[in-house]
Amino acid sequence: MTAEFTLNAEARSDLGKGASRRLRRNASQVPAVIYGGEKAPLSISLVAKDLAKLLENEAAFSHVLNLTVDGKKENVLIKALQRHPAKGYVLHADFIRVVAGQKLTAHVPLHFINEATSVGVKQKGGEVLHSLNEVEVSCLPKDLPEFIEVDFANIDLDQTVHLSDIKLPKGVELVALAHGSDLPVASVHLPRVRVEDAAEGEGESTAE
Repeated sequence: MTAEFTLNAEARSDLGKGASRRLRRNASQVPAVIYGGEKAPLSISLVAKDLAKLLENEAAFSHVLNLTVDGKKENVLIKALQRHPAKGYVLHADFIRVVAGQKLTAHVPLHFINEATSVGVKQKGGEVLHSLNEVEVSCLPKDLPEFIEVDFANIDLDQTVHLSDIKLPKGVELVALAHGSDLPVASVHLPRVRVEDAAEGEGESTAE
């Protein structure tokens, strides 16, 4: 992990929906909670603009964050975000504590490489269809990857890449695979328009 992400927060005791609305409206703050580990859950508030800036970086979702609450440091992961349905800004955030030496689960983005030059695309005119854009991983905090690459260089037409085909960093496991679910990640197929054109052409030949 090359980047470092930090946030400042304040503990809050004024709880409930009404308090959260006042916090967002009057102080441009975002209510949040930290839980997990051996400590009790902690209700906090974050400066809305600081959180928004952090979330502009995709890597923040799969990094251990340094969260300072009233001068005390907590290592956490973003567990869940509740967003405004129309405007998209964060209404509430859930963070889970990270404990050194204990495995954690987190969602990590997939980065697809060599799509344009893959066998099925460059040589046979196919296109890549994505089924997943992120995966849930299990690993120690020190092994948490920023992203996982999926290499399409040798993927042919009508071929599908599954979870079991992904080359994982050392110490990282896929949660779905551990539960016996080898989900499709992406595949290469001819564009639908070309398939439909070919079918129409066959129909016209038969009519003649």
